[in-house]
Amino acid sequence: MIPNTNYNQLKDSYLFSEIAKRVAEYSNLNPEKEIIKMGIGDVTLPLCNAVVEAMKHAAEDLGKAETFHGYGPEQGYDFLREKIKDYYAENNVELDLNEIFISDGAKSDLGNILDILGKDNTVLIPDPVYPVYVDTNIMDGRNIIYADANESNGFLPMPDYSIKADIIYICSPNNPTGAVYNKEQLQKWVDYAISNNSLILFDSAYEAFVADKSLPRSIFQIEDAKKCAIEFCSLSKTAGFTGVRCGYTVVPNGLVFSDMKLNKLWLRRQTTKFNGVSYIVQKGAEAVFSEEGRRQIAENIMYYRENANIITNTLSEIGIKFYGGINSPYIWLKCPDNMGSWEFFDKLLYSAGVIGTPGAGFGKNGDKYFRLTAFSSRENTQKAMLKLKNLID
Repeated sequence: MIPNTNYNQLKDSYLFSEIAKRVAEYSNLNPEKEIIKMGIGDVTLPLCNAVVEAMKHAAEDLGKAETFHGYGPEQGYDFLREKIKDYYAENNVELDLNEIFISDGAKSDLGNILDILGKDNTVLIPDPVYPVYVDTNIMDGRNIIYADANESNGFLPMPDYSIKADIIYICSPNNPTGAVYNKEQLQKWVDYAISNNSLILFDSAYEAFVADKSLPRSIFQIEDAKKCAIEFCSLSKTAGFTGVRCGYTVVPNGLVFSDMKLNKLWLRRQTTKFNGVSYIVQKGAEAVFSEEGRRQIAENIMYYRENANIITNTLSEIGIKFYGGINSPYIWLKCPDNMGSWEFFDKLLYSAGVIGTPGAGFGKNGDKYFRLTAFSSRENTQKAMLKLKNLID
């Protein structure tokens, strides 16, 4: 028996594991000191009442013979897929029901989608980037090339026709930089993908934070995107489902490569290797798209946007350059005094008791940058910014 030796190519420690290790060391040395978490992108507000009530009723359904649900459809219940279809229609994106697949989150499907894609494909991934894109392709042994995201392009790299890529990862609004592609920029990526017979894997997990109506929330708002893109979305940040786990993936029927329909392949993969998301969770997700659910969730998103505004105002006040924070819950700042990102992480932790995410953990272009999130409580966001201001001043 030979293990998958591609795992030997992975870094020994996952980014957030290294952060946890350093925080634990600090806590052991300073057990009495408060730690404010502004790094890992977990939410702090509870599930909205409409979702909670829907899940309660769903649990009661399972306690009665006449409303009991056992195994559900692997691609998701129609009651939820219909809601998602209607949600896309609001942005003039028409989907067939069979193009929508319910998942336990974007992270899972972004990795699992590789099951239906050949391992000889060359993958283009922006740098800096969410580590899952890189690590899952390393696990499969694919050739990875990188698109530089940096200050010169506003952390929004554009296609280079001298480079041939078969699979292209795009995240907008971006994690970690908070940068957002406009329609013209995404159109160029779609045109590139079609001309090269490439596939775009589009991560729209943070689409609910796009406040500027001129910016696309789905790649399918771009002409011809259904010919070259799969979209992944999650309710984790939209509706606080980080502890509940539910998302959805859209695989258009028009995606055909080597005479093989990707929609059909994905359906086959899911029916073989995935048992579906629980009935209770999907009923909660259905409530996310209800009129009352959307009103309550909009309040939560506004709360996080106000947190982002507190962070960006503080950074502007103390003269630190940053990206994001307007149409994204992430703020990507340039480390002061030309510090490396892990150096700034330790300084912020040991001098202020504040945790952020070092940009170096997202790729080589992330060094000397740092990610803060707007998902903390209002009180902790304000305290953290006061501590940062005192530290820099």
